[in-house]
Amino acid sequence: MNITEAAKKYHERMFPGYHSKLAETDPEFIERFDNFAFDEVVNSDDLDDRTRMMAILAALIGSQSVDEFKAMLTAAFHFGVTPVEGKEIVYQAVAYLGIGRVFPFLHAVNDVLTARGVRLPLEPQAATTTENRLEAGEQAMIDIMGESMRGFAQSGPEESRHINRWLTDNCFGDYYTRRGLDYKQREMITFCFLAAQGGCEPQLTSHAVNNMLVGNDKAFLIKVVSQCLPFLGYPRSLNALNCVNEAAKKVENMTVLS
Repeated sequence: MNITEAAKKYHERMFPGYHSKLAETDPEFIERFDNFAFDEVVNSDDLDDRTRMMAILAALIGSQSVDEFKAMLTAAFHFGVTPVEGKEIVYQAVAYLGIGRVFPFLHAVNDVLTARGVRLPLEPQAATTTENRLEAGEQAMIDIMGESMRGFAQSGPEESRHINRWLTDNCFGDYYTRRGLDYKQREMITFCFLAAQGGCEPQLTSHAVNNMLVGNDKAFLIKVVSQCLPFLGYPRSLNALNCVNEAAKKVENMTVLS
């Protein structure tokens, strides 16, 4: 196999001392994939390794790739991702994928952590109570999206207003307020959840806007899409890129109007 030295070194950083069985059974495939994913792609921009790994983990949850998730979670720890961060990525996925799709990943992250000798449960990260989660969730929405979100929980048609409340107290109050990840990281992984699952481009565009509002600009999101591409494929990556471009136009118009 003609695997580049850069790809070999990156693979060794991810999986020290590990030799893939596919290198024996599928050498032509491994040559092209490793050279692309672990040399051409990782060296295409300046996204740091830790952020890259967090984005990939979120994308793998979104695409329901539990086996690859377990492998890349192990690799992520070698690049500075912490057990708390790994857990928080999985927890937040429930709000965007539902427990049915995230359930296997709750077990996967526990299996990987236990194998590494990490004692469970981890230190609590909740920053809200059942009494203040609605108020805290609204404040998180305001912090990210602006004053227009004040009163969102009480807005909308009466028959569906409860869903706006749930978005406030559950999605934002229960998850976005947690310690372990900041708003920029949470909006990035949400972007990756949505890009990976496909079929929710309106929400993907909205969260691309949110990313830009908290400082994850268009150039950053393009890097995120690029680094996730080997794990997601071209169709969903190109859809995500279109949403990033649409979001950039919306943010530009918001700036002009302000």
